[in-house]
Amino acid sequence: MKKRELQELKNKPTAELVRLVHDGAEKLRALRFDLAAGKVKNVNELRALRKNLARMKTFIQQDKGNK
Repeated sequence: MKKRELQELKNKPTAELVRLVHDGAEKLRALRFDLAAGKVKNVNELRALRKNLARMKTFIQQDKGNK
């Protein structure tokens, strides 16, 4: 994730981050099923998605701490 993308993510409202986490979790679940079925060609996508989800969850926790 590039610095600009990270900054944009950090500036998003908490409600939007929660929605993005939910959508990302659904995508991750689907990718895991596809991986088990042998349909996934790019396994690095799983790792990147997990990291992005962790970043978003961290920003949500930081927002809760600042309020």
